[in-house]
Amino acid sequence: MTDEQTLDVRVTDGGLGAEIRGIDLRTIDATGFADVKQAWLDNLVLLFRDQQLSDADLIAFSRRLGELDHAPVQETGRRFVGGMPELYVVSNVVENGQPIGSLGNGEAVWHTDMSYTELPPKASALYALEVPPTGGNTSFVNMYAVYDSLPDALKQRIAGLRVKHDGTYNSGGFVRQGVIPSDDPREAPGALHPIVYTHPETGRQALYLGRRRNAYVEGLDLAESEALLDALWDQVEHSPHTWTNVWRPGDLVLWDNRCTMHRRDPFDPDSRRVMHRTQIKGESRPA
Repeated sequence: MTDEQTLDVRVTDGGLGAEIRGIDLRTIDATGFADVKQAWLDNLVLLFRDQQLSDADLIAFSRRLGELDHAPVQETGRRFVGGMPELYVVSNVVENGQPIGSLGNGEAVWHTDMSYTELPPKASALYALEVPPTGGNTSFVNMYAVYDSLPDALKQRIAGLRVKHDGTYNSGGFVRQGVIPSDDPREAPGALHPIVYTHPETGRQALYLGRRRNAYVEGLDLAESEALLDALWDQVEHSPHTWTNVWRPGDLVLWDNRCTMHRRDPFDPDSRRVMHRTQIKGESRPA
């Protein structure tokens, strides 16, 4: 992309998400990248089709957004890509009796990546190498819009409250490496973050929930916390402000973890799905 070209942005009709066409992420110049970043802030999720990225290319592009997190150690207790600790493999494939990645083939419920940490990542990039013929699609929800749609009484109820983002289970439902599970959310590991979060770059307010399982609202008794969280999650699960990517090999999807959540459809376990993911570090605590 040169200075004279205009970014080709095709906005979806789901209330978030846009496809960026005619761009090679390996060779994008500074002006083009600045336009991409603004389109990302405006649309929350970007899709780039027909990319041909090596792992080094994926890491190099991701670093243009900021410093990268190291991928979490998986439930098997190991990393999957030697020499590239930033790379996380999402796959159901087993070779020679060993999984080549994590998160399997089941449904992954609505969640925000690694929000159980004190400084959650600001962005994730997921690149498709192999995709099943059906299923395994990824959906996103606009958490600005979910917050805006809350009844005023519910907005007032949650103002100033913090929720514990559980660190026991990953989005595939597996217990994280080194964690002893507890199903009492008051005792489970995790980080406390504000339920209503102000995005540090856009200044907009979003609902910031993480995951439903083992979540807990600070200072409430358990029944009261559960009732409040159920009311909030009902708004998420029935939100019309969603968009789903039907994956093709060569797709790269970049999303803002600070104002979206995402989920994955299940797929046939006999089909292969291989994705490589990077995460861009957060630069400030949710506030």
